[in-house]
This record gives sequence, structure tokens and C-alpha cells, in this order.
Amino acid sequence: MMHTISEEQTKTVDQHDLERRVKDMYTKVALHPEVEYHFEMGRILAERLGYPKTLLNNIPSQAIASFAGVGYYFDLAKLQKGEAVLDLGSGSGMDVFFAANQVGTAGEVIGIDMTNAQLNKSKALAEANNFNQVLYRAGYIEALPIVSNSIDAVISNGVINLSSQKAQVFKEAARVLKPGGRLVISDIVTEKPLPETIACNATLWAACIGGAMQIDAYKQCIEAAGLKIIETKENPYAFISEGAKGATKQFGIKSLSILAVKH
Repeated sequence: MMHTISEEQTKTVDQHDLERRVKDMYTKVALHPEVEYHFEMGRILAERLGYPKTLLNNIPSQAIASFAGVGYYFDLAKLQKGEAVLDLGSGSGMDVFFAANQVGTAGEVIGIDMTNAQLNKSKALAEANNFNQVLYRAGYIEALPIVSNSIDAVISNGVINLSSQKAQVFKEAARVLKPGGRLVISDIVTEKPLPETIACNATLWAACIGGAMQIDAYKQCIEAAGLKIIETKENPYAFISEGAKGATKQFGIKSLSILAVKH
């Protein structure tokens, strides 16, 4: 498997430190969406990425406030009534609630997240707003607590770049998908390899920058898992801090949405 980060560099990223920093950052995102981060958040971001205003009105506003996605992929997903959907790194739950409105009460949407504050917030919102087809579970996207061949669509928004085991994430996504099921994601990728000073910095990983993989390598990881890429599109996404803007310009950091189907 190709990486923007060499295997040696990956080993220098302290996994426990990375997990701690990611949990810390997204705990803050859940509890304090009004604070400024490297990335934009909330409804203005969602609408610019392409989420229809009328459909956002059917989602709890607190979930939208903590939305920190990097793209819009539901136009590629084409979710149908009654389908089973799994969101990797579901966060505040905005995409889960969006998907729930599309699959209806006969469908099921499961959100997986490792951050307690995000899970607590999204679970409370689901209960308060009668999203009975929604289930949130604590877990890691590298080891999904989901039965094989049981999911119609796996979705994820700006999360896989946070994992240092991307190949394993895609293998797990392929495992839980039904034959013909689809992976539909938005994520941060790069045009150029990141230097070790960025790629081995756990803080920059947690900010969705340091863990970004080169585009070709990212696509190869998806296809190596047994998924065929059908369509890609670039998203109108940009980081907002000066440091992140500099890295974006220098290394061609961008957001892509990808549709892939299980063989």
C-alpha cells in the first residue's frame, strides 16, 4: 500500500497521543462549536458544501452547529427508503440525521464514533427529536462493531484522514458492505507528499492536515480493499487558519468526494 507517509514515518506518530488529541479536539467541537478551529463549522459551511437548505431544516440545529465535515456526497450516495447506512466517525450526527431522513422509518442509520462527548450529544439529539431509526455506537473505524455484509451504504465526512490505518478502515468498510453496496465519502487528500514535520505531527493530524494521503495512494487503498471507484468530485472546502492555508497552498491539500462500489 502506498502512503504519503512512509512506514517509518507512520511509526513515529505516537498512536496514543494522536488518539488523545483527536478526542480532545472533537470533544471541544461537540461542546464548544462557537470556538475558532483550523476548520470552519456549522450551517454556513454545510450550505456552501452543497447541503440543501430545506433538508437541513429537518435536522437538529445543535447537530448542524457542530458539523465539521469537508464535503457533500449525498448526491453521489443516492440513498433509498429502507436502506441500512453506516457513518464512520459520526460526530455530532448531522450526516446521520440527514441520511435518516432519506432512508425513512423503514431504514436504519448507525453512527460510529470514539469520542464520548460527540456520542452523548448525538444520542440525546436522536432521542429528543424521535429519530427512532438512528443508532449511535462507541467504536473505532478500524475495527467496526458491525456484522459483515449487512450495510447498503457506508458514509464518512472528513474522518478517514484522521486514521493512521487507512487501509484497514477501507477493508472494514468493504467487509460490512453488502455485495454491490457503496462507499460514499468526503475526505482531505493532498497533491504532493507531506514532509515528516507535518506528517508526524499529532496536532496537525488532529486538525485534519497531517494525516492527509496523496490522492493516487488514497484511491489505491480504496480499490485494494475490493471497492471500485465510480465517481470523484472536488469540494469547495478551505481551511481557515493561516498555518493551514499555507500548507494547503504548498502541498495541494483539498477535499474530494468519492463513490466506490463493492465488487
